[in-house]
Amino acid sequence: MSAPPLDQVDLDEVNAIASGVYVNEKNRIKSAILVSGSNGKVDEVKAKKKHISELPMTFSNWPQHVNWLNATIVAIIPLIGICLTPFTPLSLKTAIWAFTYYFLTGLGITAGYHRLWAHRAYSAALPLRVFLAFLGSGAAEGSIKWWSNGHRTHHRFTDTDKDPYNARRGFMFSHMGWMVFKQNPKLKARTDISDLNEDPLIRFQHRHYMPMLLLASFVFPTLVAGFGWGDFKGGFVYAGILRMLVVHQSTFCVNSLAHWIGEQPFDDRRSPRDHVVTAFATLGEGYHNFHHEFPSDYRNALKWYQYDPTKVFIWIMSKFGLAYNLQRFSQNAIEQGLVQQKQKKLDKWRSRLNWGVPIEQLPVIEFDEFKEQSKTRGLVLISGIVHDVTDFVENHPGGRALIKSAIGKDGTAVFNGGVYLHSNAAHNMLATMRVSVIRGGCEVEVWKQAQAEKKDVNLVSDSIGGKINRAGEQATRSNDSGAGVSAHAA
Repeated sequence: MSAPPLDQVDLDEVNAIASGVYVNEKNRIKSAILVSGSNGKVDEVKAKKKHISELPMTFSNWPQHVNWLNATIVAIIPLIGICLTPFTPLSLKTAIWAFTYYFLTGLGITAGYHRLWAHRAYSAALPLRVFLAFLGSGAAEGSIKWWSNGHRTHHRFTDTDKDPYNARRGFMFSHMGWMVFKQNPKLKARTDISDLNEDPLIRFQHRHYMPMLLLASFVFPTLVAGFGWGDFKGGFVYAGILRMLVVHQSTFCVNSLAHWIGEQPFDDRRSPRDHVVTAFATLGEGYHNFHHEFPSDYRNALKWYQYDPTKVFIWIMSKFGLAYNLQRFSQNAIEQGLVQQKQKKLDKWRSRLNWGVPIEQLPVIEFDEFKEQSKTRGLVLISGIVHDVTDFVENHPGGRALIKSAIGKDGTAVFNGGVYLHSNAAHNMLATMRVSVIRGGCEVEVWKQAQAEKKDVNLVSDSIGGKINRAGEQATRSNDSGAGVSAHAA
């Protein structure tokens, strides 16, 4: 459907052309032709082609799934380096240089790309920023802008489909798969990188990234080994290619291993974890649960004995005036997270235990009804709460006679020191036997009123709404062995 000449249309048709109706209709007809055969049957050709990531990988289409630029850098070139090792002697000097440059380029990622630019955990003077930008280029993990954008997205959408290296999609995906294979552009999320766009150094590195990668990752380490001790080939293979491979696998562990092994001392709603093995593998980035809770803290490890060379490097740079504004979350905020997570674990543990029917859910009966029911059941009244001890009489540590003497009576004073000051365990066991409360029982009425008003009651709710008393705060406990006797005491 094409638009008619303007001298042959009325006002409505002009508005239709201006709004794109004719164009949209033309596209609709074109799409219909694509999905329909000449005989009117639906053809296999679709009007809207799916992205390759939405199609299953097969023997015929797997090359289309591969991001060949990334695959070349993180897989093919390292494989070539491994194949060259049998033909390349490794000298001690080259080995030391390869390890040293591995450590330095690793810091380019951890201290530079990660803590400085992605999280702004500290500020750096221009010489240090240039140094870290060069080393980060040598790690061959993308430009500062690209890397930081992806990492900020990871923190904003952790463990979701918009997380670039979503750990929920499997260990290998979060480790390397997200780079080696093409990802669905529909899942690409946006994050604020305006500060990165305003930085001239970052813009320069991003614009000239490939030349900088080649220079910092291969040329520079080769020249150092070559002019330093005459080992150009060893410098290229070991300090260049294989060093790059180790840096890759090391920093990739932050996305994979750090979300799979270890503890979650601050929060367990998401996958990041703390583990010393990951810390050693990633130059100190292994305390990842802490990092996801407090991402702008320049530290990853809090304790002096925990391995975090990146933290130490930043601290040393601050002593020379090259790093400043080192960010630290308050100790109070950190300990709050620790306490809350510990309490959460305790509450889960407590919720699996039987603490007795919550008092507010017990039926209220008259004292005379209690006396009548006690003729056929082993009912004991303690602190206004009726307990059925029928099945416990034979197992009572104090003997049958003592517990039978309290049946049908108020045993508050006896239970709380009149005859024996019962243990914490005894109070807990008794709570599992309660069946009702006495109307007008002084202690329980006061306790229930305080609970209703939320005054001076220290309770923990379990997952199903039941109340859990802490030790020493059971409803049956009396602080004074002679006090708190019910108005109905025998």
